[in-house]
Amino acid sequence: MDFEKSYDVIVAGAGIAGIAAAVQAAREGKKTVLIEKTIIPGGLATAGLVYVYLPLCDGEGHQVSFGITEELLKLSIQYGPGDIPDFWAKVPDANEKERYQVIFSPAAYVLALDEYLVQNGVDVWYDTLICDTQVENNKITGVYVENESGRGLLKAKCVVDASGTAILARRAGIPCHTAPNFLSMWDIEYKKSQEQSALGAPVVMHPYGVPWDVTKAPEGTVFYGIDGATVTDFVLKSRKMLLDEMKSCYAAGADRKDYYSLKVPLMPQFRKIFSIDAKYVLRDTDSATRFEDSIGLAADWRRCGSVWEIPYSSMIPDSPIGGYIAAGRCTGAETDAWEVTRVIPVAGLTGQVAGLAAAMSIDAGVDPADLDVSALQAKLRTLGFPLHMPEVGLTYK
Repeated sequence: MDFEKSYDVIVAGAGIAGIAAAVQAAREGKKTVLIEKTIIPGGLATAGLVYVYLPLCDGEGHQVSFGITEELLKLSIQYGPGDIPDFWAKVPDANEKERYQVIFSPAAYVLALDEYLVQNGVDVWYDTLICDTQVENNKITGVYVENESGRGLLKAKCVVDASGTAILARRAGIPCHTAPNFLSMWDIEYKKSQEQSALGAPVVMHPYGVPWDVTKAPEGTVFYGIDGATVTDFVLKSRKMLLDEMKSCYAAGADRKDYYSLKVPLMPQFRKIFSIDAKYVLRDTDSATRFEDSIGLAADWRRCGSVWEIPYSSMIPDSPIGGYIAAGRCTGAETDAWEVTRVIPVAGLTGQVAGLAAAMSIDAGVDPADLDVSALQAKLRTLGFPLHMPEVGLTYK
């Protein structure tokens, strides 16, 4: 080892979930490090060019998500274009663009996130790969990393896995499951023939008719989990989709000087990679269901009136390995429920809760799995979190 350093909390991944977790842990007075393998904070929202901060409301006028996830939505337009619809609370059965959401500039958001992390006292390690975990007495006590300084060990009292790939869980031997990923491509383009906003227009391609139906996708276009070869295959095929689209436009008469891609993503646009086998795995039937250990509410970005309570037990692995909390796409969810939990607003929600739970676990001298959930909920209420649907005027199914 070339270096060793100790922290209270280690957060893996500087996507929205990781940023929320690191900021909350730091606000609780914990020495916190945020490890990111790229040099871009924001994850899929920025490096992945998925530049839509999906709704914090249910499409029926009820805001359901608050706290840092709302801070981060407003931060996304602090230094660039984008506006929150001022009428979102007044439109019944609103479409996506009428809800409490924004479209933002990825580059402007990167600058705002850098400033936000520094202001909140987070120690950020960019360009740093997570290689392995240190597990002692069935507890993750450290993370092995590598960067230009060499390979070293970062020790911690608690870790938050916001990697999107559940890398800490998998390296520590915590069981995970996966789900199908379909090819997709978002890029930022220039098209002379179209009226352009400062953001350009996203190209979102699902060229196979019913992209969510795995039985109808051509061979070689569906990916499960990841390994080194899978990432390369996914990226090459995704970019070929964009190239084929451009070639088609050129064949139809478009000029290469009038239509071209300005920016392609700097990370693979996987949606669902690995999710932990949690103490409770959120399921499709759990929409509008009460959970006694709920830590917040999440809206379904695809349909109006659909709201979920997120249980703390979905963030804790059903494993003897302790010292670990999952956030964002790594939390326990499956099939359609995973479509709800994997997106930006829920990543911000679970990230903040993970950072808070890590800090509270350290203070109480207990594992996150043994944290007094009622005490966690009480603290979340002081942070402005509604925990159950009736608190925002909604009813259970």
